[in-house]
Amino acid sequence: MVTLRLKPADEKRLGKYARKAGHTKASLARAVIEEKLEEFEDVTVAVARLKKPARTYSAEEVKRELGIPLR
Repeated sequence: MVTLRLKPADEKRLGKYARKAGHTKASLARAVIEEKLEEFEDVTVAVARLKKPARTYSAEEVKRELGIPLR
């Protein structure tokens, strides 16, 4: 469990958008935090892959491997 303090203006904004979306402030905050965590995880994976790139394949190699006729 996490408790956090928001600036009054941000809490007001959270309440406004939660009501518009039919959510509680807590459920909207949870959804936003979960989405942001997924973004951070995606960035972490992307950065790691850029530091150590995997082998790349040409379109012809992929088509050949998948048995797709080359044109």
